[in-house]
Amino acid sequence: MTTAGAVRAEGDHGDRGGLRTALAGLTTRGRSFLAAGAAAAVCAYVLGQSDLLRVGLLLAVLPLVCAGVLHRTRYRVTGSRRLSPSRVPAGSEARVHLRMDNVSRMPTGLLMLQDRVPYVLGPRPRFVLDRVEAGGRREVSYRVRSDLRGRYPLGPLQLRLSDPFGMCELTRSFSTYDTLTVIPRVEPLPPVRLSGEAKGHGDGRQRSLALAGDDDVIPRGYRYGDDLRRVHWRSTARYGELMVRREEQPQRARCSVLLDTRAIAYDGAGPDSAFEWAVSGAASVLTHMLERGFSVRLLTDTGTSVPGEGADGFAGTSQQSADTAGLMMDTLAVVEHSDGAGLSLAYDALRGGSEGLLVAFLGDLDEEQAAVLARMRQRSREAVAFLLDSGAWLRESSGASGPADGGGERPRMLREAGWTVVSVPRGASLEEQWRLADRERSGLAAANGGEGTG
Repeated sequence: MTTAGAVRAEGDHGDRGGLRTALAGLTTRGRSFLAAGAAAAVCAYVLGQSDLLRVGLLLAVLPLVCAGVLHRTRYRVTGSRRLSPSRVPAGSEARVHLRMDNVSRMPTGLLMLQDRVPYVLGPRPRFVLDRVEAGGRREVSYRVRSDLRGRYPLGPLQLRLSDPFGMCELTRSFSTYDTLTVIPRVEPLPPVRLSGEAKGHGDGRQRSLALAGDDDVIPRGYRYGDDLRRVHWRSTARYGELMVRREEQPQRARCSVLLDTRAIAYDGAGPDSAFEWAVSGAASVLTHMLERGFSVRLLTDTGTSVPGEGADGFAGTSQQSADTAGLMMDTLAVVEHSDGAGLSLAYDALRGGSEGLLVAFLGDLDEEQAAVLARMRQRSREAVAFLLDSGAWLRESSGASGPADGGGERPRMLREAGWTVVSVPRGASLEEQWRLADRERSGLAAANGGEGTG
């Protein structure tokens, strides 16, 4: 359960706004009473009926008195909002808890509470709160749900005051709002051996030794708790203080996930579109690799990655894995189509060094982009491509039949360059495609004379 930016505001409903604001808050009933009273007064003057005049004055004065009393009402309330959770997968529900506290010394009247929410999250919630005693509190909650990724503002919270006769209503708004982040759906993936390294900390990891010989030792100062057997006496004598040998430093297995966001590469929109499948697939692979201890990196066709991401990506340590996954999910929650026409910027981003496992989620490709991907294969140890033929997805959604591009020229070019290629049909499970990619890769390795160690 996460608290997301609790809203704290105070409304003093006595001094804010003048009497003019109170009169502007007259309801339809109040305005009707005022108009009826004025009409009765005019008729009484024309007809000389004093009794009718008294009735007209009563009708006209009642809404004015209610507005004046409501205007002079003085009390202070605070409101807070709590999201549970503040980050929710698409298609799942989140609960919003609202809490109102009366911090004044007098009870409130009837309060109508309303929270502003985007229409994609559902209808605007409204609550009626009965009299709240001095120092008392009221708590209400409602649920929101969205099938679309994104960041949605909740608030500001509005409070409506009404007199007992329903003649006048005044609205007060709290200034702060919270944000609900709807992230892509994440599908659990089975552990497969898509790369030559079975784990981020497994037997296949590389190590960078801190010492290559007795003359090449790079020592450091002794720290409390260091094993005395690691003391390097020659360096100790040289520097005049206790020095110890450095331990060998493991190099984490690396995984880069490339998400093709080009608008020209996808047809269709909505939760069941090919683009949303690609975004969900990228989120699932990133989460899976983080859990296995890989250093992960997210790239798009624009060459950009997650803000704050280092050159080697995010390390999947147990302490930071949840925060890292949350940061990447927040980035994927708002990713949209790009105006780019190619994948050259993503290729440039991969040219800084040798990558480990490269997993790409790609839309429609032309010959030029297939050639860029073929060159991109040289920058990674293993490369897996999930191809989504958005045209075939649209045909299948409309009931029309038509072959996908699974046996076309573009997949063949990628396979010849060393990619493991999986053509994704509409509605396919990522888990099944993940296993299929492993089988394809195993078959390719066997055809080349052996399989990489895991």
